[in-house]
Amino acid sequence: MADDTTLAALGERLVAQVVELGIRGVGPLTTAVETAEEHLITAGGDREEAIRRLTATHVRLAAVSGFVTGLGGIVTLPVTVPAAMAGMYIIATRMCAGIAHLRGYDIETDEVRSGVLVALLGSAGTAVLRNTGVQIGQKSTVAALERLPARTLTEVNKRVGYKLVSKAGEKGVINLTKFVPLVGGPIGAAVDGVSCRAIAGYAMRTFPPVVPRIVRAEVVQTDPGRGDVVPGEVVPD
Repeated sequence: MADDTTLAALGERLVAQVVELGIRGVGPLTTAVETAEEHLITAGGDREEAIRRLTATHVRLAAVSGFVTGLGGIVTLPVTVPAAMAGMYIIATRMCAGIAHLRGYDIETDEVRSGVLVALLGSAGTAVLRNTGVQIGQKSTVAALERLPARTLTEVNKRVGYKLVSKAGEKGVINLTKFVPLVGGPIGAAVDGVSCRAIAGYAMRTFPPVVPRIVRAEVVQTDPGRGDVVPGEVVPD
């Protein structure tokens, strides 16, 4: 088994790779925003239906053994992470970012991207946040992350990467001692469509729908006879 320093380094590379490819796209995979908008169109503008369809699409992709690992972008990356480990996480990251976008979040922000990474861990994400000093309480994960300085978000991302790599090693997805994919067979239960569907559930809880803030403004009118400004009715913006 690799030591903690090695796992941490591999975890950082994994996180960087899945964020880059999962959100910005690679090969036939369009960006997370583009695919989310495509599903929104097919859903007739219904965002929750678009999320259901987006999830179903990515669960199917994750269940196709070798689909992502065969994409050119993975094998040409300057920083190498075993493809058998990165494949499903790239698909799941794209899905989670798409869910966040459809729920009204800006996936270009650091806190939202950290939220996407935490969702990849499922139930273990709460422990990672707690160990980093993040208190969720009654707030959503993203609401809690918004209050954190950049250095703490970086620490959250590092811990997520470490945990993802550790889980991959425990499930036999990769040989962490030699850093090579195991030979033969499907990617495995840890990175299949079932896992992707479970991650979707955590993403939906991580990114509750953004409630538009109603800004009330006072409308003023000018008295045409005197040129005075008089109060008018208060209406929503």
